[in-house]
Amino acid sequence: MAINPADDNASIRVLFSEQDIADRVGTLGQEIADMLGNDLLLIAILKGSFVFTADLMRSMHRAGIRPQVDFMQLSSYGTGTESSKTVEMVRDTTDPIEGRNILIVDDILESGRTLDFAREHLYKRGANKVGLCVLLDKVGKRVEGVGVEADFVGFECPDDFVVGYGLDWAHFYRELPFIGVVEDS
Repeated sequence: MAINPADDNASIRVLFSEQDIADRVGTLGQEIADMLGNDLLLIAILKGSFVFTADLMRSMHRAGIRPQVDFMQLSSYGTGTESSKTVEMVRDTTDPIEGRNILIVDDILESGRTLDFAREHLYKRGANKVGLCVLLDKVGKRVEGVGVEADFVGFECPDDFVVGYGLDWAHFYRELPFIGVVEDS
């Protein structure tokens, strides 16, 4: 990208509106409640999924279930727009994992490396079942040999660099209430 992420004059094209997101997260909460039931630990992958996870938990509450939540922070991007291809554990969960049914909540599924790493890590710690829920799915970005597909998907996403609703570019744009594409102006 030719522009700087700190540029206040950046043009952002709305991809998924605030209302689109609210409607889909409401539906996802009900789908998860119907399929997984009440005994569930959500593990949000920080930092990008924190907004999505908060809204999803409230949606699940409205659907009649009471999930617990913990956090894991993994990194493969740093401040760039391209993955380093190496997943690093920055912060692990603190809640007991052994014997639990877990739903990993992440902002975006691209190559599959991050979610594969997280899922395998939780199984090694004794999780009973690990499901995957993502806000955005870039289906065409999967890496050969990484067999990860999400159980619950908010939206299929084109191969654009997206920001907003928790997703960032070098720690900017997380505050946007919609998901958009940063464009050169």
